[in-house]
Amino acid sequence: MRSVVKWMALPGVVLTLTLAVNLPAQAQPYSDASGNVSSVARTSTGKAVKDAATTAAVTEFWTPARMAAAVDLDRKAAAVSGKQGLRASGGGAPGSVAPATPRRRFATAAVNQSLTVGKVYVATPGGLGQCSASALNSGKRRLVITAGHCVHAGAGGGWYWNLIFVPGMRGGSEPAGRFAAYTLTTRTAWMTRGSYDEDMAIAVMHNGGYWGAKVVDTVGGNGLRWNWGYSAFVTILGYPVVGYPGDIQYYCQSWTWWTHGQELTAWCGMTQGSSGGPWLQDYNGSSGLGYVNSVTSHRHSDPGQMYGPYFDDDIKSLFDFAEALSPA
Repeated sequence: MRSVVKWMALPGVVLTLTLAVNLPAQAQPYSDASGNVSSVARTSTGKAVKDAATTAAVTEFWTPARMAAAVDLDRKAAAVSGKQGLRASGGGAPGSVAPATPRRRFATAAVNQSLTVGKVYVATPGGLGQCSASALNSGKRRLVITAGHCVHAGAGGGWYWNLIFVPGMRGGSEPAGRFAAYTLTTRTAWMTRGSYDEDMAIAVMHNGGYWGAKVVDTVGGNGLRWNWGYSAFVTILGYPVVGYPGDIQYYCQSWTWWTHGQELTAWCGMTQGSSGGPWLQDYNGSSGLGYVNSVTSHRHSDPGQMYGPYFDDDIKSLFDFAEALSPA
């Protein structure tokens, strides 16, 4: 079933600027026996983002010119024909975490535009990058979920730095402000091998925004589901930049299915920049909340299809890992 793609257009100004970024020192990552790995978030000078001064340095780094200069980090994988690779067993018990409404009430910007969904900006060895992401509910209410390649370069690469999350960005406006990362986590299989089956990441965020509050308290948080099978109806949200304004949230709706590996496939023509955006089950267009069932990872040769990792016990393990690293 092909997706229905809708959008809301606003005028915008796009700036072009080439910027050089110094590479920070890479900290030794912390990993566990379940295939998860983390690193403290860092500034472009290598400082750990752990106090008011370094948090301010990260958020202030992202001027309008730098945001406009950030390029998408999306990946295109080799063409796949037929059913190839190992399919996830799907044998684990289905589980879920419920979504949460914000403690500070916002008016919804538009139908099928969620304030939990926003843009991630990072500094990379090549310059500046951008992805999509969404706030994820948890007990400590600090988590943001995105693709692994939005926080780490994958096999042979390193962690990105100066990471911020801007929820609900629309036409250059930042309705809830900015949040700087405290800790970055991904799967070891992404970090060491660049496995698209585990192209997933969760960032732990400092207090931020206009009220100095936790991200989920500020904009709400989506729920999470794992082991719910390959066939599901999802709403995919993100910020495509190629052929789109780049700072406007768009959505697709599609049933998902299995094609290869431990991945979901969906009909969606959103372009580069939408990586890391959530695939939401039971999405409510009025509340802007649903259950994250995958995130946009990559596409192959068909521009109308995109792929995301199948959420099995691995995402639950990464969720628990990130939550344990989160301050209260």
